[in-house]
Amino acid sequence: MFKIVNWMLVSRSQLLTDLLECRWPQEFLIKLTHASPGSLAAKLESHNVSVVVFDLATVDLQQSYQLQRLIEREYSTVKTVFLNFPRQIDAKFLIHPATSVGVFYLDSGISEISSGLNDILKGRSVMPFELHQSMLHDDAEDDTDSLTIREREVLQALLSGSTNLDIANQLFVSESTIKTHLYRAFRKIGVSSRGQAIAWAQTHMHEVRC
Repeated sequence: MFKIVNWMLVSRSQLLTDLLECRWPQEFLIKLTHASPGSLAAKLESHNVSVVVFDLATVDLQQSYQLQRLIEREYSTVKTVFLNFPRQIDAKFLIHPATSVGVFYLDSGISEISSGLNDILKGRSVMPFELHQSMLHDDAEDDTDSLTIREREVLQALLSGSTNLDIANQLFVSESTIKTHLYRAFRKIGVSSRGQAIAWAQTHMHEVRC
């Protein structure tokens, strides 16, 4: 008797949902439930889900980050997979070693994804080699998750009420780079939103000034 596992897809694409609902249940014996970003928390409470798949083509990075943090905090046995992972934007802050088991780039084909999902069902992790190496390099540089100088600068700018674009202009980098610094800092200080980061910085900023 085969055991059917329960996975959940977080996507705003009905086409992707229909495609995967047609293919995955037959190929992998997966019962696939669809959720919007706003309904994920409620559905996790009512469904016995083992894997949540995020479609990053339709769910923005900030929402995905906050939902990933929710899963880390409250559903530690649930694993996460990211489809349509961007190559041009540093989104490594989404990946958590304890919960993230799969990453597939935007240009990954359905056969590559199917093969990877099969490996995930067998208990393996699937991540592009260069992304894995980059994360190992980042871990070596971060030194026990201490904030970098640039992350400190971005947190300090939050206290002045600056927008991401304002901070990017101040530091002469792109807005997407500022978002990356913010989310990496969020993970290190244990928050999941801009408001929480500001509250944290108001209390602890003297500890991170340099």
